[in-house]
Amino acid sequence: SKIKKISGSKILVNDQRIAGPVPFYSLSTEMNNGQLLSFEELRGKKVLLVNTASDCGFTSQYAELQQLYQQSKNDLAIIGFPANDFKEQEKGTDEQIANFCSLNYGVTFPLAKKSSVVRGHAQHPVFEWLTDKAKNGWNEQAPSWNFSKFLVDKQGILMNYFDPSVSPLDPVIVHSIHPPKN
Repeated sequence: SKIKKISGSKILVNDQRIAGPVPFYSLSTEMNNGQLLSFEELRGKKVLLVNTASDCGFTSQYAELQQLYQQSKNDLAIIGFPANDFKEQEKGTDEQIANFCSLNYGVTFPLAKKSSVVRGHAQHPVFEWLTDKAKNGWNEQAPSWNFSKFLVDKQGILMNYFDPSVSPLDPVIVHSIHPPKN
């Protein structure tokens, strides 16, 4: 995998398309409405997984994620994972978080139940997969802060990590989802 930097932001690219020993589609998560989402349902779409928070300098990225979702929802799934791992910037309940996102940013993409995304015994299994190369095949980069982004391709291969400072609408992310036609 190669590391690119854009104005100091870390971007990791799985240019060799290394697939992980643990299938992405074997994962699932409890959504903030209590329903279980099996990642098998995401087959055939690219998936952007983002750890989110309501009281962060990057919180306005909810609006950009929503715009990206609306532009791309035929072939892109976005799942937000609210987490209180960084300086207590997500204190709300699941219901409060959903209301905040809907009212302030018009968010219609799904949010998972609030969880922990950093390494440790409480780490969400999806983030265990995203940050352990023994599971995903290559990446060890954990979220550096709220709004770290992980992109999985239509075959369930983890393709990219983007630092929080990379906007969801940055060409580097948009082109990773929709490669420009030459």
